[in-house]
Amino acid sequence: TGFDSDNSSGDFSEANHKVPEVLDLGPHESNRTGKHNGETEIQENGIKRHRTSLPAPMFSRSDFSVWSILKKCIGLELSKITMPIVFNEPLSFLQRITEYMEHIYLINKACSHADPLERMQAVAAFAVSAVASQWERTGKPFNPLLGETYELTREDLGFRFISEQVSHHPPISAFYSEGLNKDFIFHGSIYPKLKFWGKSIEAEPRGTITLELLKHNEAYTWTNPTCCVHNVIIGKLWLEQYGVVEIVNHSTGDKCVLNFKPCGLFGKELHRVEGYIQDKHRKKLCVIYGKWTECLWCTDPTTYETYKKNEKRGGEQKKKSVSEDDIKSENDEADDMPEVQDTVQFIPGSKLLWRINCRPPNSSQMYNFTSFAVSLNELEKGMEAILAPTDCRLRPDIRNMENGNMDVASKEKERLEEKQRAARKERAKDEVEWHTRWFHQGTNPYTGTPDWLYSGGYFDRNFSDCPDIY
Repeated sequence: TGFDSDNSSGDFSEANHKVPEVLDLGPHESNRTGKHNGETEIQENGIKRHRTSLPAPMFSRSDFSVWSILKKCIGLELSKITMPIVFNEPLSFLQRITEYMEHIYLINKACSHADPLERMQAVAAFAVSAVASQWERTGKPFNPLLGETYELTREDLGFRFISEQVSHHPPISAFYSEGLNKDFIFHGSIYPKLKFWGKSIEAEPRGTITLELLKHNEAYTWTNPTCCVHNVIIGKLWLEQYGVVEIVNHSTGDKCVLNFKPCGLFGKELHRVEGYIQDKHRKKLCVIYGKWTECLWCTDPTTYETYKKNEKRGGEQKKKSVSEDDIKSENDEADDMPEVQDTVQFIPGSKLLWRINCRPPNSSQMYNFTSFAVSLNELEKGMEAILAPTDCRLRPDIRNMENGNMDVASKEKERLEEKQRAARKERAKDEVEWHTRWFHQGTNPYTGTPDWLYSGGYFDRNFSDCPDIY
């Protein structure tokens, strides 16, 4: 998220750069609801039907090379490099964070379980699902402007969400979400540190994520795995997640340790996640395995160890694609799971915790967005009157990119960055400090570490003192 900045390298003028032609989508691949911005369709049950396609398809990146930009910037801090807009996707990083909520049904499951082990299993699945939307998403979200916000209320899914860009250097995004039934609170702050390794770009996660299950008086905290983009010099860009994620239940002392495995020399470990849940006495309660790009399963430790021993002995353990019938026999809640096949080596007796959502058939021409992501920048009729003037949906460079107006989007992006630079210089001249609007610096009550906490009041909709950033 640190590529865009108010400190441009000055080596690349986006507005004057030639943009490739639009990929051709047939009439059948246009907006399938027939409804564009401001015309959200209402279903018979009264629930809004969100759009299923973007107004315009993505532009081809085949004529561009990330390396052509980065080779001029070796040794520079990546947060101070401006990248051409063609490498972006038409979402702000604040909207990208909101994609945590795509699998909110897992939070609902955690709230409904009486058994703390089952709650931890659901929370672990939610933590893994939060990074699943990044699969094949090599487009870079827009770096939020200082003071930028994003809100999302989904009555059909039972939550509302607010985020704010609270710092520009370093870039820090704070968020807060709550269940409409007052059953959970989900909040945190994210400020990834970017490293350029020549052939890859690594985003090291920083910041604590907290989930509170109010009914059970429980709080869980964790940090995301490291994300790495490969082949920035030559070849097809691809993503991997790696590192150890520890999810702590601060009420019971239970802990879930998940190892997002690196690809390895021959790619055998690609996308694999493996770990376990242990109680406060460090006794293993269950083993979790799967892939963050596909699905997650759990089984008891004895079954897992027996299976692994047989595998090492050369026993015939075949990789099987798990059909819907397999899922139904192992999981009573299979109706919530989409019908997709996976490559995870299934251990008999395992319980399915989560499976990735199917993407729209035209996803490859929509920046590989999920159905949830497609709806995030939708500007429904009447929204402008109630949104904060700092909301991402009102940001002109993202809006123009979404509509396929790449030249205008590039010029607007440069204009906004210049406006941000000028505002920063003016504050420095007058010795005026920037004040955040909806979040404040504090201490995470469960980890004791520095965090950004929600100040409250956003949904009172008093936006009179919001900054003019667009």
